[in-house]
Amino acid sequence: MDASSSARWADTLAVFDLETTGIDVDTCRIVTAHVGVIGADGAVLEQQEWLVDPGVEIPTAASLIHGVTTERARLEGQSAVSAVAEIIAALTDAASRGLPIVAYNAAYDLTVLEREAERYGHAPLPGPGPVVDPLVIDKAVDRYRRGKRTLTAAAAHYGVPLLDAHDAGADAVAAGRVAQAIARAFPELAALAVGDLHDRQVDWCREQAESYQAYRRANGEPAFTTSGAWPVRRATAVLVVGAPASVVAPPAAVEAPLPPGSDDMLF
Repeated sequence: MDASSSARWADTLAVFDLETTGIDVDTCRIVTAHVGVIGADGAVLEQQEWLVDPGVEIPTAASLIHGVTTERARLEGQSAVSAVAEIIAALTDAASRGLPIVAYNAAYDLTVLEREAERYGHAPLPGPGPVVDPLVIDKAVDRYRRGKRTLTAAAAHYGVPLLDAHDAGADAVAAGRVAQAIARAFPELAALAVGDLHDRQVDWCREQAESYQAYRRANGEPAFTTSGAWPVRRATAVLVVGAPASVVAPPAAVEAPLPPGSDDMLF
């Protein structure tokens, strides 16, 4: 990667990813986690990883995705209460150094982390912000591109190697490198202050969810709702409602941030 063409906000990034027991942010538990830092050329500068005993059975479907079984987690994993505290501390430290936190489909990972903090009586991650979500940004700047918007697909599109998808470390680093590639591809993003980019993503995610909800309602699911809250879906957040069914775009343009039932597996 050409470091000289990187955006200032993308020069040094904290990268974050979770692998979990499922896709429901309110009930799933953390199984593995990665918090790291990458430099302007995408090189890994720092990394911390966790294998966690979630305290519940890991469904076979989840194990087949990330490779961690209940037996292994119980034998080798750290207690969830201590691991969650350490993950929050690592992200808090990165943010205190002024590093944007990159997470692909951040509303999933950061919401799961907040729910876990609540579960174990920890203070949640402050803010969080600024956050950089390559999924939300990519869908905003290249709205009509056909095909999936998985991390694997985005990495391929932007020329970022991803050799071990659904490994928390590989996914976290790839997400950071995709963010850097997007910044190089779209100079108008490179010119933004990272706080402004964060604020734009709040709006983009809401708009994407509204459009996806309208599409689903217009195609046989009149009661369908989805949340456009970003980067954390608070437990008391109000679901997106009332988007007019007439505002309908093609499926490739309106995918919500990986809604339940998507083939973009989250865990």
